Amino acid sequence: MKSQKNDNYSHSASHLIFRRGTDYPVWYREYGGAVLSTTIDKCCYLTCRYLPPFFEYHSRISYSKVENVGANSAIEHPSVRSCLQLLEFNEGVEIHHVADLPARTGLGTSSAFTVGLLLGLYALKNQMRDKHSLALDAIHVEQDLLQEAVGAQDQVSAAYGGFNRISFHADDTIEVKGVLTAKNRLTELQQHLALYFTGFSRTASEIAREQIKATPQKKKELGIMFQMANEAEAIITSPNRSLDEFGRLLHESWKVKKTLTQNITNTSIDDIYEAGLSAGALGGKLLGLEAAALCCSLYRPNDERH
Repeated sequence: MKSQKNDNYSHSASHLIFRRGTDYPVWYREYGGAVLSTTIDKCCYLTCRYLPPFFEYHSRISYSKVENVGANSAIEHPSVRSCLQLLEFNEGVEIHHVADLPARTGLGTSSAFTVGLLLGLYALKNQMRDKHSLALDAIHVEQDLLQEAVGAQDQVSAAYGGFNRISFHADDTIEVKGVLTAKNRLTELQQHLALYFTGFSRTASEIAREQIKATPQKKKELGIMFQMANEAEAIITSPNRSLDEFGRLLHESWKVKKTLTQNITNTSIDDIYEAGLSAGALGGKLLGLEAAALCCSLYRPNDERH
């Protein structure tokens, strides 16, 4: 009896520190871009296998809902349908997805899903895909096949993992370099950071489309954000510089980000952010464009106010 191939994969969510905006093709294909990004220990888990031909349906897809379909083209989940299309899967498959985080947190969970699914499907075909190729495949699925208003850093961060500087070049090439600094420096940074759930979220696509549309009028702001990524990396990799500088730079970058579109923030988010500053935070940001599920702040660990 032939054994059934069953591939299980997990991929980490990403946390963008500095700075979304320059990872959109409309910007970096003309001016170049860069972000400072890290992944965290919250994952999505995917199981992929060929579905035996004994069921009344062709494929079964299980996520927040269950789809039993007669053809892969009938799958409603856009990323699953497009990934199967990209890899020319005509066979019946069974895909299960569970996650440590809900959708629309601003942590790149959609791209982590796409990257993990592609890796699992390649494995079903007995093919290996390196990190960079996997990231480019995920970008192609989300930007070209699905026509989503997304940047390119979430896919790269999910494929590579770790703490990286991701550079986007005008010729469409993407360069990933690990942030090189002492382990105790990274521990110190982690001790200064706090991540909060705001209690609400919304889909980012409309905000992203507004930001992309406004890009030609925001050259100065996006140029500043690009330089902030360079400065942030310099602070982290210089052991003699205080991480207070990093916190203050985070605050300045948030002030710039708020000017990109009028819907980046709202009164409730502003109140939460100001409460964080009053409690001792030196700076902070919303994660993603969700307006917003999670808020990150940098504070002094010995400040009792936080």
